[in-house]
Amino acid sequence: MLKFRLLGLFLLLVFSGFAQLKSPDAFLGYPLGSRYTTHARLMQYFEHVASSAPERVQLRQYGSTYEGRPLMTAFITDPENLKKLEAIRINNLRLAQLAGNEKSATEETPVIVWLSYNVHGNETSSSEASMRTLYHLINDESVSTKEWLKKTVVIIDPCLNPDGRDRYVNWFNSIVGKSPNPSFDAREHHEPWPGGRTNHYYFDLNRDWAWQTQQETVQRMALYQQWMPQVHVDYHEQGIDAPYYFAPAAEPYHRVVTPFQRIFQDSIGRNHARYFDANGWVYFTRLRFDLLYPSYGDTYPTFNGSIGMTYEQGGIGAGLSVKTSLGDTLTLRDRIEHHHTTALSTIETAARQQSLLIKEFKKYFSNAVNNTTGSYKTYLIKQEDGDGQKISALKRLLDKNGIRYGNYEGKVKVYDYSSGADATVSFSRNDLAISAGQPRSALIHALFEPNSYLSDSVTYDITAWSIPFVFGLNAYASTQPLILQPPTSNPQPPTSNPQPPSAYAFIIKWEGVQSAKAAGLLLQKGVLLRYCELPFSIKGEKFNRGSIIILKTNNQHLQSSLATMVKNACDEAGVYAWPVSTGMVDKGADFGSDLVLPIRYKRVVLMAGEGTNANAVGSLWHFFEEQLNYPITLVESDNLHSVNWNQTDVFILPGGSLSFLDDKAGTESLREWISKGGKLIALESAVASLSKTEWGLKSKKSEEPEVKKDTYESLKLYQDRERDYVKNITPGAIYKVDLDTTHPLAFGYRKTYYTLKQNDQLYEFLPTGGWNVGVIKKEARKAGFVGATLAPKLKDGLIFGVQPVGQGSVVYLADDIIFRSFWENGKLMLCNAVFFQ
Repeated sequence: MLKFRLLGLFLLLVFSGFAQLKSPDAFLGYPLGSRYTTHARLMQYFEHVASSAPERVQLRQYGSTYEGRPLMTAFITDPENLKKLEAIRINNLRLAQLAGNEKSATEETPVIVWLSYNVHGNETSSSEASMRTLYHLINDESVSTKEWLKKTVVIIDPCLNPDGRDRYVNWFNSIVGKSPNPSFDAREHHEPWPGGRTNHYYFDLNRDWAWQTQQETVQRMALYQQWMPQVHVDYHEQGIDAPYYFAPAAEPYHRVVTPFQRIFQDSIGRNHARYFDANGWVYFTRLRFDLLYPSYGDTYPTFNGSIGMTYEQGGIGAGLSVKTSLGDTLTLRDRIEHHHTTALSTIETAARQQSLLIKEFKKYFSNAVNNTTGSYKTYLIKQEDGDGQKISALKRLLDKNGIRYGNYEGKVKVYDYSSGADATVSFSRNDLAISAGQPRSALIHALFEPNSYLSDSVTYDITAWSIPFVFGLNAYASTQPLILQPPTSNPQPPTSNPQPPSAYAFIIKWEGVQSAKAAGLLLQKGVLLRYCELPFSIKGEKFNRGSIIILKTNNQHLQSSLATMVKNACDEAGVYAWPVSTGMVDKGADFGSDLVLPIRYKRVVLMAGEGTNANAVGSLWHFFEEQLNYPITLVESDNLHSVNWNQTDVFILPGGSLSFLDDKAGTESLREWISKGGKLIALESAVASLSKTEWGLKSKKSEEPEVKKDTYESLKLYQDRERDYVKNITPGAIYKVDLDTTHPLAFGYRKTYYTLKQNDQLYEFLPTGGWNVGVIKKEARKAGFVGATLAPKLKDGLIFGVQPVGQGSVVYLADDIIFRSFWENGKLMLCNAVFFQ
């Protein structure tokens, strides 16, 4: 009798819990789609559902944003599955050969379907749709929905970018009228700078999956790799006139995409089409959104064994209601309904194909560990003098992505990335090696292959990102599956920095961003630094150009605390300071030489606001604050007149459309500040803007070969217009740059640098008095697509240069040297530009 009473009480609690479950409309107090929901209320609704149906929903916070907003996921499944959720997770990792004891993995397991919403903050309909989908999965008592949840574990991340979403939603809610205005001219359809698309640091989180430069991405990927879903959907919006887009994706597909992944994309797309056709909704597939660049929310999961897909709803700038160019009215309710429909259709297809998905998932990783994909079986990195910090950064990236590595010692025939030819190379015990015979095999090939194959030249993003070029490391690829040794620590100096107060000086080798971080920390503490223009050696230790010298005699104002300050700064930066007892070197310039120059604390201003590229501003802001830990002041473009230029040492111009440079008076006042000792650092299109001034460098005029005019040249097919256009561009290709390593801008580098070329801009060599630090010569392309018309023009021009102007200088960095914060090898050059000379 007691058992029956307890059972009755349990059932009463369960049913009363369901009775408390509220729809999004009832909980929010307004119909879903009639206004925008803040992130806080979105989280509250998910918490409400989780507390109302704890037997079917589990809510987990996996992190927080830069602005402190929570990052949450909801796990929704059948009650029996939820009871054994951890066992399902471990079994899934065993299927992927990521948890050991692979033979115990069972294929009788639910499919994991992960739905990611609102990675772009101003593509707002998807987070609203996530509430609708969550409610349906819990509230719908139909046999079909219950059956889906028996065969699936649905993971919903309702908002990947809370900071960007709230930036947009709070702005929109503050300016919309009593009723939404559908006219696209209305201000509610045009966000102010920087817009809500990006996160706190203006990063596009949908380009960050593989690189994991942002806090939100790092935390999400840690959770993702614990689950490894069979199906992943990334929800987006596009322009207001665009119909809905869903899989299958457009070409080019990366070569690591398997036949099954292609086929299943088509299966899901056909199921979506069935629902869209029934409702008379317009859609498209196989266009625009390809599967090539490895750091998207569709490609990254695909390269990790999932069916990764992007779904795109028309709606950027739509607000609550907007008139399209066809005269139709697109509402937020419409957009929610479309995203909700594809979510249920995805879950339905995954549930129906449960056995096939699990079988192919297991097969995918079995093939990976058996090294059956890709022509190269092992990638090798030869560690040269001064590579320690870059190797450490590479290892951190590999660790974040769950890629295993080791070391290899021996002689082997390889492909040489630098020369582009085969060679036989000897490797030592400390050289890094990555075997492709491991679960992340496809991702390894995508990240490390020397040059990505393109089945179609019309692409959505850059076409070159090979890791060795990105990090500036000497790399090789072998067709042999080499047997690796366990990884060793980098050959490093002692990790514990000494504090000998009697030291004559301390020396920090200039080998990477961590060296610059240590220098910056010391400058902020009032420590006076020097750097050497020549390499030198002292007591058998070699120091290259740019090495930081901290003289006790220059810092007597710090008295006995200098040694402790040096130790603390170097410990924080993870570098070593060599204590020396003399200023006389064995080779090179003594410390009192005029070739040993001072470094002073630099007050840095970065232009932001209207006209600047928010992504470019964000990359610089993030680099200074989060990586270099050095102060930077962001000034709005329309507030430049109020800047105290006497308190500014370095002024950084990011890419963008910088209209103030069109004003002669404005450029002359800028030049006057430079001539008095200021330093201007111009990046990307800011260099192009300066080239139009009377005193800047000049754009290179392409030499057009004399070609006999074709009478019918202008007769082109309309359908080829996009392909004709790409003949004149590069979406992103890697070029070899020859460096003058004796110039401070190139301290810490070898003679070759690899740049990401994303435009057609080259510049004339600076005349005598200016310094042509980085130049592109003939046949410099290393990887990626360049249009047939543009390719012969990208040669014999300046990329990096320094132009003295009076007592100051202008530093020209014509390409994005810290692109999306993953172009690791360019970061030291930015530090050189700020700190040296």
